[in-house]
Amino acid sequence: MLKRRSIVALLLAFAVFAAHAAASGSKVILVLGDSISAGYGLPAGAGWVSLLQSRLTAAHYPYTVVNASISGDTTAGGRARLDALLAQHRPAITIVELGGNDGLRGSSVEVMRQNLDAMIGAAETVGSKVLLIGMRMPPNYGPVYVQRFDASFAEVAKARKVALVPFIFDGFAAEETMFQADRAHPVAAAQPKMLDTIWRELKPMLSAPAKGP
Repeated sequence: MLKRRSIVALLLAFAVFAAHAAASGSKVILVLGDSISAGYGLPAGAGWVSLLQSRLTAAHYPYTVVNASISGDTTAGGRARLDALLAQHRPAITIVELGGNDGLRGSSVEVMRQNLDAMIGAAETVGSKVLLIGMRMPPNYGPVYVQRFDASFAEVAKARKVALVPFIFDGFAAEETMFQADRAHPVAAAQPKMLDTIWRELKPMLSAPAKGP
């Protein structure tokens, strides 16, 4: 029952975002991610996606951010639900932040690549630009798997000619204080760092900001 209520709440949130975007005439940035983008363990509004919306609004960029991230999601899960999200929101930009859970499960890197490639293709089919966000695995997964996993994001981005953030934890991955007790999810203080890393690749993809009041 709780899971069902959570899904209903998520769908209602999507509807509110869509209505807001339509009313304001703004374009949509769709974020398709896992717990890193869903804001796991963080206070409401503290995650990098919320901070992105605040930055866009403050700088008068005409975009509404729709956060379709779900904790625990994989590239297969994202691929399965992307078509419906694209049809609903018709995003100008789609940010794909998935793959971390594939790696933690030791899933096939080739299957992950196929899923990432398919999601990029689906987004581009509806005219959406794509920003792919990469993740890295800890060394205990073995050098061969770690290397193949790490390289896969750049290879997919290069083949598809899309923008890439190589590593979302760039600049603080080795700082224990930047992570929650599980050592997997960044704390609130790390969220602006993540946004700055993403912003460097996202900003050139944006339309010019509107003139302020």
